[in-house]
Amino acid sequence: MLAVVCPGQGSQTPGMLSPWLELPGTADLLDTFSAAAGTDLAQHGTTSDADTIRDTAVAQPLIVASSLLALRAILDGRPTTEVVDVTAGHSVGELSAAAVSGALDDAGAVGLVSHRARAMAEAAAAAPSGMSAVVGGDPDEVLAAIEAAGLFPANVNGGGQVVAAGDPERLAALAADAPARARVIPLQVAGAFHTPFMESARMAFERVATGWLATDPRLPLLSDADGASYDTLAPGAHGYGTATDVLARLAAQVTAPVRWDLCQATLAERGVTAILELAPGGVLTGLAKRALKGVEAVAVKSPDDIEAARDLIARHSVAAGAGAPA
Repeated sequence: MLAVVCPGQGSQTPGMLSPWLELPGTADLLDTFSAAAGTDLAQHGTTSDADTIRDTAVAQPLIVASSLLALRAILDGRPTTEVVDVTAGHSVGELSAAAVSGALDDAGAVGLVSHRARAMAEAAAAAPSGMSAVVGGDPDEVLAAIEAAGLFPANVNGGGQVVAAGDPERLAALAADAPARARVIPLQVAGAFHTPFMESARMAFERVATGWLATDPRLPLLSDADGASYDTLAPGAHGYGTATDVLARLAAQVTAPVRWDLCQATLAERGVTAILELAPGGVLTGLAKRALKGVEAVAVKSPDDIEAARDLIARHSVAAGAGAPA
């Protein structure tokens, strides 16, 4: 059984779209995405420097566009329903996953995430805040230390990684007095995402998202709020959830913690045997190697990974009639 997962903010790197633009048709698709985003994604994906693409307003549409460019190159015209058994995305990656599921079309996902990105950038600029990864330690002790420091567990990623978020001085205090056997690593992000610091962004994005053009998912889509498949909320027209629930949860996600640990638990419960992480891949497959032992994983970073992705699909996709190798 094949899961397609979509990375979140922080996975971007300078020049990451350059090799993709050498593929036929990709430049035209990226032009469509740029128009939807209201920004030149080709420039940001080829020549913009690290500081420029670290800007939340740039990073989020760039990452979603990269994931969807890679998806379409891998599938080469095949519909996702014939290939993907389940999909999920980490934070902003859930908008990419919504497109994988058919709840959003590709350009619609890039356009919608641009509204999210601008709202979150404005909220981050309103008050100083930040995020730090807490790696290692006892999970309960780590969560207790984050709470005691007056911070928020913005991402609970599994595999011994929690991301704390909040006031910069409190993050510094947590680093100075880290939980036992844990390291606190500051992250290069603009604000305390997935915390109450983003409330103004949630309100602004919700006004846009609830009226956005969407359809009911056509394959299983997981929510990173709790790892639940949207079909557990309501079956929808295709049996996999409703557009209304997807849009509502995408809006609520702006201030809600990302529970990637629960998404991985759901993937394990569903019997997933392989994970394909779309570009710019690497982070989620790394987490899967620690939390989903025995599950084969391929991270797509460039067109050089397309054949490995197609091979993984051929051997594991139940939708494509393969299933796990004997």
